[in-house]
Amino acid sequence: MSEPLGDGTRVIHGGARVPAVGDPLHPGPVLSSTFALGSGSGDPPTDFYGRAGNPTWRALEAAIGDLEGGECTIFASGMAAVAAVLGTCARPGTVVLPSDGYYLARTLASDLGLPVRLVPTVAAPDATFTDASLVLVETPSNPGLDVCDIAVVAARAHAAGALVAVDNTTATPLGQRPLELGADLVVASDTKALAGHGDVVLGHVTTADPALTEAVRTARTRGGAVPGPMEVWLAHRGLGTLDLRLERQAANARAIATALREHPAVSDVRWPGLSDDPAHAVAARQMRRWNGVLRFTLADADAVGRFLAASGLVESATSFGGLRTSADRRQRWGDDVAPGLVRLSAGCEDSRDLVTDVLAALDQMG
Repeated sequence: MSEPLGDGTRVIHGGARVPAVGDPLHPGPVLSSTFALGSGSGDPPTDFYGRAGNPTWRALEAAIGDLEGGECTIFASGMAAVAAVLGTCARPGTVVLPSDGYYLARTLASDLGLPVRLVPTVAAPDATFTDASLVLVETPSNPGLDVCDIAVVAARAHAAGALVAVDNTTATPLGQRPLELGADLVVASDTKALAGHGDVVLGHVTTADPALTEAVRTARTRGGAVPGPMEVWLAHRGLGTLDLRLERQAANARAIATALREHPAVSDVRWPGLSDDPAHAVAARQMRRWNGVLRFTLADADAVGRFLAASGLVESATSFGGLRTSADRRQRWGDDVAPGLVRLSAGCEDSRDLVTDVLAALDQMG
Protein backbone atom coordinates (compact mmCIF):
# COMPACT_ATOMS: atom_id res chain seq x y z
CA MET A 1 0.00 0.00 0.00
CA SER A 2 1.38 3.40 -0.91
CA GLU A 3 1.89 6.03 1.77
CA PRO A 4 -0.92 8.61 2.09
CA LEU A 5 -0.25 11.97 0.50
CA GLY A 6 1.10 14.69 2.75
CA ASP A 7 -0.63 17.95 3.59
CA GLY A 8 1.43 20.00 1.16
CA THR A 9 0.64 17.71 -1.74
CA ARG A 10 -3.06 17.54 -0.93
CA VAL A 11 -3.61 21.30 -0.71
CA ILE A 12 -1.76 21.88 -3.97
CA HIS A 13 -3.41 19.13 -6.02
CA GLY A 14 -6.83 18.95 -4.36
CA GLY A 15 -9.71 19.67 -6.69
CA ALA A 16 -7.50 19.78 -9.78
CA ARG A 17 -8.61 17.97 -12.90
CA VAL A 18 -6.29 16.07 -15.22
CA PRO A 19 -5.75 18.46 -18.14
CA ALA A 20 -5.89 17.42 -21.75
CA VAL A 21 -2.96 18.31 -23.97
CA GLY A 22 -3.03 22.03 -24.55
CA ASP A 23 -5.34 22.79 -21.63
CA PRO A 24 -4.19 25.41 -19.11
CA LEU A 25 -2.58 23.86 -16.04
CA HIS A 26 -4.08 26.65 -13.94
CA PRO A 27 -7.57 27.32 -15.33
CA GLY A 28 -9.27 30.55 -14.33
CA PRO A 29 -12.70 31.04 -12.79
CA VAL A 30 -15.84 30.29 -14.79
CA LEU A 31 -17.47 33.72 -14.90
CA SER A 32 -20.94 32.97 -16.17
CA SER A 33 -24.41 33.23 -14.70
CA THR A 34 -25.98 31.03 -17.40
CA PHE A 35 -25.02 27.84 -19.21
CA ALA A 36 -26.13 26.31 -22.51
CA LEU A 37 -29.15 24.05 -22.09
CA GLY A 38 -29.15 22.39 -25.49
CA SER A 39 -32.46 21.40 -27.07
CA GLY A 40 -34.34 21.74 -23.80
CA SER A 41 -35.50 18.11 -23.70
CA GLY A 42 -34.56 15.80 -20.85
CA ASP A 43 -32.89 16.67 -17.57
CA PRO A 44 -30.90 19.90 -17.33
CA PRO A 45 -27.10 19.66 -17.40
CA THR A 46 -25.01 19.80 -14.24
CA ASP A 47 -24.56 23.53 -14.71
CA PHE A 48 -27.59 25.49 -15.90
CA TYR A 49 -27.73 28.64 -13.73
CA GLY A 50 -25.16 30.44 -11.60
CA ARG A 51 -27.14 30.23 -8.36
CA ALA A 52 -27.34 26.45 -8.58
CA GLY A 53 -23.79 25.50 -9.51
CA ASN A 54 -20.48 26.43 -11.08
CA PRO A 55 -17.41 24.35 -12.05
CA THR A 56 -15.20 26.70 -10.02
CA TRP A 57 -17.26 25.93 -6.92
CA ARG A 58 -16.96 22.21 -7.41
CA ALA A 59 -13.17 22.34 -7.72
CA LEU A 60 -12.77 24.03 -4.32
CA GLU A 61 -15.48 21.88 -2.76
CA ALA A 62 -13.65 18.76 -3.91
CA ALA A 63 -10.39 20.01 -2.42
CA ILE A 64 -11.89 20.93 0.96
CA GLY A 65 -14.03 17.81 1.09
CA ASP A 66 -10.98 15.64 0.54
CA LEU A 67 -9.16 17.35 3.42
CA GLU A 68 -12.12 17.01 5.78
CA GLY A 69 -13.45 13.61 4.76
CA GLY A 70 -16.87 14.58 3.46
CA GLU A 71 -18.87 16.51 0.87
CA CYS A 72 -18.22 20.25 1.01
CA THR A 73 -20.64 23.03 0.15
CA ILE A 74 -19.20 26.53 -0.16
CA PHE A 75 -21.07 29.70 0.77
CA ALA A 76 -20.71 33.43 0.28
CA SER A 77 -19.43 33.83 3.85
CA GLY A 78 -18.80 31.94 7.05
CA MET A 79 -21.98 33.38 8.54
CA ALA A 80 -23.96 32.20 5.52
CA ALA A 81 -22.60 28.73 6.23
CA VAL A 82 -23.62 29.00 9.89
CA ALA A 83 -27.06 30.22 8.85
CA ALA A 84 -27.50 27.19 6.59
CA VAL A 85 -26.60 24.82 9.42
CA LEU A 86 -28.98 26.54 11.84
CA GLY A 87 -31.74 26.63 9.24
CA THR A 88 -31.49 22.95 8.32
CA CYS A 89 -30.50 21.28 11.59
CA ALA A 90 -31.68 23.39 14.52
CA ARG A 91 -35.35 22.44 14.81
CA PRO A 92 -37.38 21.29 16.65
CA GLY A 93 -35.23 21.26 19.78
CA THR A 94 -32.83 23.60 21.54
CA VAL A 95 -29.63 24.82 19.93
CA VAL A 96 -26.60 24.52 22.20
CA LEU A 97 -24.02 27.19 21.36
CA PRO A 98 -20.69 28.18 22.93
CA SER A 99 -21.03 31.16 25.25
CA ASP A 100 -17.43 32.07 24.45
CA GLY A 101 -17.47 31.41 20.70
CA TYR A 102 -17.95 33.82 17.83
CA TYR A 103 -20.58 36.28 19.03
CA LEU A 104 -22.53 36.57 15.77
CA ALA A 105 -23.48 32.89 15.85
CA ARG A 106 -25.36 33.55 19.08
CA THR A 107 -26.92 36.72 17.66
CA LEU A 108 -28.05 34.96 14.49
CA ALA A 109 -29.66 32.07 16.36
CA SER A 110 -31.65 34.54 18.44
CA ASP A 111 -32.64 36.51 15.34
CA LEU A 112 -33.98 33.28 13.82
CA GLY A 113 -36.14 32.73 16.89
CA LEU A 114 -34.40 29.53 17.89
CA PRO A 115 -34.37 28.37 21.51
CA VAL A 116 -30.75 28.68 22.59
CA ARG A 117 -28.74 27.39 25.53
CA LEU A 118 -25.23 28.75 26.00
CA VAL A 119 -22.45 26.54 27.33
CA PRO A 120 -18.78 27.50 27.79
CA THR A 121 -16.44 25.60 25.48
CA VAL A 122 -14.61 23.84 28.29
CA ALA A 123 -17.92 22.70 29.81
CA ALA A 124 -19.36 21.24 26.60
CA PRO A 125 -18.22 17.63 27.26
CA ASP A 126 -20.19 17.63 30.52
CA ALA A 127 -23.26 19.48 29.29
CA THR A 128 -26.77 18.03 29.11
CA PHE A 129 -28.17 17.62 25.60
CA THR A 130 -31.47 15.88 26.29
CA ASP A 131 -33.57 18.65 24.72
CA ALA A 132 -31.11 19.59 21.97
CA SER A 133 -31.49 19.16 18.22
CA LEU A 134 -28.13 20.74 17.37
CA VAL A 135 -24.92 21.21 19.34
CA LEU A 136 -22.42 23.63 17.84
CA VAL A 137 -18.97 23.87 19.33
CA GLU A 138 -16.04 26.05 18.33
CA THR A 139 -12.68 24.59 19.21
CA PRO A 140 -10.28 26.28 19.66
CA SER A 141 -12.78 28.97 20.58
CA ASN A 142 -12.63 32.51 19.29
CA PRO A 143 -11.27 34.56 20.96
CA GLY A 144 -10.57 32.66 24.17
CA LEU A 145 -8.76 29.70 22.58
CA ASP A 146 -10.33 27.19 24.92
CA VAL A 147 -10.74 23.63 23.64
CA CYS A 148 -13.30 20.89 24.14
CA ASP A 149 -13.08 17.17 23.40
CA ILE A 150 -15.02 16.77 20.15
CA ALA A 151 -15.32 13.00 20.41
CA VAL A 152 -16.84 13.19 23.89
CA VAL A 153 -19.27 15.96 22.91
CA ALA A 154 -20.31 14.01 19.79
CA ALA A 155 -20.92 10.79 21.72
CA ARG A 156 -23.04 12.52 24.38
CA ALA A 157 -24.98 14.59 21.86
CA HIS A 158 -25.69 11.61 19.61
CA ALA A 159 -26.90 9.62 22.58
CA ALA A 160 -29.43 12.39 23.17
CA GLY A 161 -30.47 12.46 19.51
CA ALA A 162 -28.74 15.73 18.61
CA LEU A 163 -26.54 16.58 15.64
CA VAL A 164 -23.08 18.04 16.21
CA ALA A 165 -21.48 20.82 14.19
CA VAL A 166 -17.93 22.03 14.77
CA ASP A 167 -16.75 25.49 13.81
CA ASN A 168 -13.29 24.62 12.53
CA THR A 169 -12.25 28.11 11.42
CA THR A 170 -9.43 28.53 13.91
CA ALA A 171 -7.98 25.05 13.45
CA THR A 172 -8.40 24.80 9.62
CA PRO A 173 -8.90 21.51 7.72
CA LEU A 174 -5.21 20.69 8.16
CA GLY A 175 -5.20 21.32 11.88
CA GLN A 176 -8.27 19.29 12.81
CA ARG A 177 -10.71 16.80 11.23
CA PRO A 178 -13.93 16.95 13.25
CA LEU A 179 -15.81 14.44 11.08
CA GLU A 180 -13.27 11.77 12.01
CA LEU A 181 -13.88 12.64 15.68
CA GLY A 182 -17.63 12.05 15.41
CA ALA A 183 -19.03 15.42 14.33
CA ASP A 184 -21.87 15.46 11.80
CA LEU A 185 -20.95 18.76 10.18
CA VAL A 186 -17.98 21.08 9.90
CA VAL A 187 -18.56 24.79 9.37
CA ALA A 188 -15.89 27.41 8.78
CA SER A 189 -15.13 30.90 7.60
CA ASP A 190 -12.70 30.48 4.72
CA THR A 191 -12.15 34.22 4.80
CA LYS A 192 -9.55 33.41 7.42
CA ALA A 193 -6.61 30.99 7.11
CA LEU A 194 -7.94 28.73 4.36
CA ALA A 195 -7.92 31.47 1.71
CA GLY A 196 -5.28 33.22 3.74
CA HIS A 197 -4.64 36.46 1.87
CA GLY A 198 -7.30 38.82 3.21
CA ASP A 199 -8.90 39.32 -0.19
CA VAL A 200 -12.06 37.17 -0.12
CA VAL A 201 -15.11 36.54 2.07
CA LEU A 202 -16.16 32.89 1.93
CA GLY A 203 -17.38 29.97 4.04
CA HIS A 204 -18.22 26.29 3.82
CA VAL A 205 -20.08 23.37 5.37
CA THR A 206 -18.80 19.79 5.09
CA THR A 207 -20.62 16.61 6.06
CA ALA A 208 -20.29 12.89 5.32
CA ASP A 209 -24.07 12.42 5.48
CA PRO A 210 -25.64 12.58 1.97
CA ALA A 211 -28.98 13.73 3.38
CA LEU A 212 -27.35 16.61 5.23
CA THR A 213 -25.36 17.52 2.14
CA GLU A 214 -28.56 17.70 0.12
CA ALA A 215 -30.28 19.81 2.76
CA VAL A 216 -27.37 22.25 3.02
CA ARG A 217 -27.02 22.62 -0.75
CA THR A 218 -30.73 23.13 -1.16
CA ALA A 219 -30.59 25.86 1.49
CA ARG A 220 -27.78 27.54 -0.45
CA THR A 221 -29.61 27.40 -3.78
CA ARG A 222 -32.96 28.55 -2.43
CA GLY A 223 -31.54 31.14 -0.05
CA GLY A 224 -29.11 32.52 -2.61
CA ALA A 225 -26.07 32.70 -0.28
CA VAL A 226 -23.82 31.79 -3.20
CA PRO A 227 -20.19 32.83 -3.64
CA GLY A 228 -18.80 34.58 -6.68
CA PRO A 229 -16.58 32.42 -8.93
CA MET A 230 -13.69 34.88 -8.66
CA GLU A 231 -13.70 34.71 -4.85
CA VAL A 232 -13.86 30.92 -4.98
CA TRP A 233 -10.98 30.78 -7.44
CA LEU A 234 -8.88 33.07 -5.23
CA ALA A 235 -9.62 30.91 -2.19
CA HIS A 236 -8.63 27.76 -4.08
CA ARG A 237 -5.39 29.43 -5.10
CA GLY A 238 -4.79 30.44 -1.49
CA LEU A 239 -5.50 26.92 -0.24
CA GLY A 240 -2.45 25.71 -2.16
CA THR A 241 -0.12 27.41 0.33
CA LEU A 242 -2.05 26.58 3.50
CA ASP A 243 0.47 23.94 4.56
CA LEU A 244 3.38 26.36 4.24
CA ARG A 245 1.55 29.25 5.84
CA LEU A 246 0.38 27.24 8.84
CA GLU A 247 3.91 26.06 9.52
CA ARG A 248 5.28 29.61 9.61
CA GLN A 249 2.29 31.04 11.46
CA ALA A 250 2.49 28.39 14.17
CA ALA A 251 6.22 28.96 14.60
CA ASN A 252 5.59 32.70 14.89
CA ALA A 253 2.74 32.19 17.36
CA ARG A 254 4.98 30.05 19.55
CA ALA A 255 7.77 32.62 19.45
CA ILE A 256 5.47 35.54 20.23
CA ALA A 257 3.56 33.73 22.99
CA THR A 258 6.81 32.65 24.64
CA ALA A 259 8.18 36.19 24.52
CA LEU A 260 4.96 37.75 25.79
CA ARG A 261 5.00 35.60 28.90
CA GLU A 262 8.17 37.35 30.01
CA HIS A 263 6.89 40.90 29.58
CA PRO A 264 5.54 42.67 32.69
CA ALA A 265 2.80 44.51 30.77
CA VAL A 266 1.21 41.26 29.59
CA SER A 267 -0.96 38.71 31.38
CA ASP A 268 -3.01 35.63 30.54
CA VAL A 269 -1.15 34.51 27.43
CA ARG A 270 -2.96 31.62 25.74
CA TRP A 271 -1.92 29.47 22.80
CA PRO A 272 -2.91 25.78 22.82
CA GLY A 273 0.44 24.77 21.36
CA LEU A 274 2.27 25.69 24.58
CA SER A 275 2.81 22.55 26.62
CA ASP A 276 1.50 24.13 29.83
CA ASP A 277 -1.50 25.89 28.28
CA PRO A 278 -4.77 24.77 29.95
CA ALA A 279 -6.07 23.57 26.57
CA HIS A 280 -2.93 21.76 25.45
CA ALA A 281 -3.68 18.23 26.62
CA VAL A 282 -7.05 17.98 24.86
CA ALA A 283 -5.88 19.94 21.82
CA ALA A 284 -2.85 17.70 21.37
CA ARG A 285 -5.10 14.63 21.27
CA GLN A 286 -7.44 15.89 18.56
CA MET A 287 -5.49 18.49 16.59
CA ARG A 288 -3.03 17.40 13.91
CA ARG A 289 -1.04 20.65 13.97
CA TRP A 290 -1.06 24.11 15.51
CA ASN A 291 -1.96 27.46 14.00
CA GLY A 292 -1.08 31.11 14.39
CA VAL A 293 -3.83 32.52 16.65
CA LEU A 294 -2.99 33.47 20.25
CA ARG A 295 -4.38 35.81 22.85
CA PHE A 296 -3.08 37.94 25.69
CA THR A 297 -4.33 40.72 27.94
CA LEU A 298 -3.03 44.24 28.51
CA ALA A 299 -4.07 46.59 31.30
CA ASP A 300 -7.00 48.22 29.49
CA ALA A 301 -8.32 49.42 26.15
CA ASP A 302 -5.99 52.42 26.10
CA ALA A 303 -2.98 50.13 26.55
CA VAL A 304 -4.08 48.11 23.54
CA GLY A 305 -4.36 51.28 21.50
CA ARG A 306 -0.88 52.39 22.50
CA PHE A 307 0.54 48.97 21.69
CA LEU A 308 -1.00 48.95 18.21
CA ALA A 309 0.13 52.51 17.53
CA ALA A 310 3.70 51.68 18.55
CA SER A 311 3.97 48.48 16.49
CA GLY A 312 5.39 48.64 13.00
CA LEU A 313 4.37 45.13 11.93
CA VAL A 314 1.13 44.33 13.78
CA GLU A 315 -1.91 45.68 11.98
CA SER A 316 -5.17 46.51 13.72
CA ALA A 317 -7.73 44.31 11.96
CA THR A 318 -10.64 42.11 12.97
CA SER A 319 -9.99 39.02 10.84
CA PHE A 320 -7.23 36.45 11.29
CA GLY A 321 -5.22 33.80 9.46
CA GLY A 322 -3.64 36.11 6.88
CA LEU A 323 -0.10 36.65 5.69
CA ARG A 324 0.30 39.80 7.77
CA THR A 325 0.27 39.74 11.55
CA SER A 326 -2.81 41.45 12.95
CA ALA A 327 -4.39 42.08 16.32
CA ASP A 328 -7.90 42.86 17.50
CA ARG A 329 -9.25 44.10 20.83
CA ARG A 330 -12.21 41.77 21.10
CA GLN A 331 -14.38 43.53 23.69
CA ARG A 332 -15.10 46.27 21.15
CA TRP A 333 -17.24 43.76 19.23
CA GLY A 334 -19.27 42.60 22.21
CA ASP A 335 -17.29 39.59 23.38
CA ASP A 336 -17.56 39.05 27.14
CA VAL A 337 -13.85 39.49 27.77
CA ALA A 338 -11.56 41.93 29.55
CA PRO A 339 -11.23 45.36 27.87
CA GLY A 340 -7.55 44.72 27.26
CA LEU A 341 -7.84 41.23 25.74
CA VAL A 342 -6.07 41.02 22.39
CA ARG A 343 -6.46 38.28 19.80
CA LEU A 344 -3.29 38.22 17.77
CA SER A 345 -3.02 36.43 14.44
CA ALA A 346 0.61 35.65 13.69
CA GLY A 347 1.40 36.08 10.03
CA CYS A 348 4.21 34.81 7.86
CA GLU A 349 6.85 37.42 8.61
CA ASP A 350 10.25 36.40 10.02
CA SER A 351 9.92 35.32 13.65
CA ARG A 352 12.83 37.45 14.82
CA ASP A 353 11.34 40.57 13.28
CA LEU A 354 7.92 39.95 14.80
CA VAL A 355 9.18 39.26 18.31
CA THR A 356 11.46 42.30 18.18
CA ASP A 357 8.61 44.51 16.98
CA VAL A 358 6.05 43.24 19.51
CA LEU A 359 8.39 43.61 22.48
CA ALA A 360 9.50 47.07 21.36
CA ALA A 361 5.87 48.16 21.02
CA LEU A 362 5.10 46.92 24.52
CA ASP A 363 8.12 48.76 25.90
CA GLN A 364 6.98 51.99 24.21
CA MET A 365 3.48 51.92 25.65
CA GLY A 366 4.60 53.93 28.62
